[in-house]
Amino acid sequence: MSLINRRSFLATAAAASAALSAPMVLAQGRPKVIVIGGGAGGATAARYIAKDSDGAIDVTLIEPTRQYYTCFFSNLYLGGFWEYENLGHSYGTLASEYGINVVHDWAVGVDRDAKTVSLAGGHTLPYDRLIIAPGIDFVDGSVPGWDISAQARMPHAYKAGSQTQLLKHQVESMREGGTFAMVAPPNPYRCPPGPYERVSMVAHVLKERNPTAKILILDPKANFSKQALFEDGWSRHYDGMIERIGPDFGGGNVEVRPEAMEVVIDGEVQAVDVCNVIPAQKAGRIAHLAGVTDEGGWAPVTPTDMRSRVDDSIFVLGDSSNQGAMPKSGFSANSQAKVAANNVRADLTGSRVFPARYSNTCWSLIGTDDGIKVGASYEPGTDQIESVSSFISAVGEDAGLRQRTYEESIGWYEGITADIFG
Repeated sequence: MSLINRRSFLATAAAASAALSAPMVLAQGRPKVIVIGGGAGGATAARYIAKDSDGAIDVTLIEPTRQYYTCFFSNLYLGGFWEYENLGHSYGTLASEYGINVVHDWAVGVDRDAKTVSLAGGHTLPYDRLIIAPGIDFVDGSVPGWDISAQARMPHAYKAGSQTQLLKHQVESMREGGTFAMVAPPNPYRCPPGPYERVSMVAHVLKERNPTAKILILDPKANFSKQALFEDGWSRHYDGMIERIGPDFGGGNVEVRPEAMEVVIDGEVQAVDVCNVIPAQKAGRIAHLAGVTDEGGWAPVTPTDMRSRVDDSIFVLGDSSNQGAMPKSGFSANSQAKVAANNVRADLTGSRVFPARYSNTCWSLIGTDDGIKVGASYEPGTDQIESVSSFISAVGEDAGLRQRTYEESIGWYEGITADIFG
């Protein structure tokens, strides 16, 4: 397995950028690109289009928040390994150094015939190409008894920010010997190892502050990402603290009662002190309003360029896309954004299109300096993106390697956030 750090990640990104900077054919007036969503997919795409077109394309980034908090690495904040401030990133550099028009508003509609985007503030913006990267929304009713109005009592914390802070406060305030429950999501969902790294981080906090507390995972899935690695780590670090109930024992038949702080597992009532509900997920709302999603709730795209299968003028990136084998992760979104940016620039300036190559790595922390990872390289297949090579940490690795894996993840975070936000 190759190691990634901030320097190597940025060097790779710079090399890709240089390769994409082919001679351009300028048209009368500047073509307009609108990017909806300022996360790992959207902000990366906006930056690369603006940078590599050298001002030939007018780029507008629409993002309601002025400070973006990454969902990736928020578990480390929950576990006490990361400061909350480290998760936050602003858009100042994208505006000042790359000339991107950053609009802090909600996109509330897309007129595909007129090629316009409507904003909550009342403005309507025209586009020649539109990139949609809004992340996830939750499927209504997927966890009986829970909806978004219950997030203050039973937080999801799967969109980083105040929800993450709330969950951390609830965990740290648990009564002695109390029970933390997590309702895990069905596939597909954002960051496949994320719920189980979260359990590890909650266990780390409880082991130090509340060692007689219990953790209950209610899981509708028969298996999960890095399962052998997590279960081995839990037995070594938190023996006897964590219990997982899968679908064979009622994990797929769960109801929650937020006001009473109860979960009902296959008809049996269980009182809990903290309940983290991670519902089933779908593409962000604007993708549905734009009419580019399928019956499964995700937006199908072509594997060579992340272009919507519904509209050639629209590209969909990251968590919202239905693209094939790539997991829904920040690394995936960043990788997809560079492919889309190359194709958008080619559409609008006649620059060269390079073959699509995608990659992803997902790191997880189980305990202090006990880092694990899984990853793959991908290429376009006939109908979807396909994995062409992969790797995963092994059970029984020595402590030195696990520590280096964790340190590698820190370097990657520094590198990718610089690549996203400039």
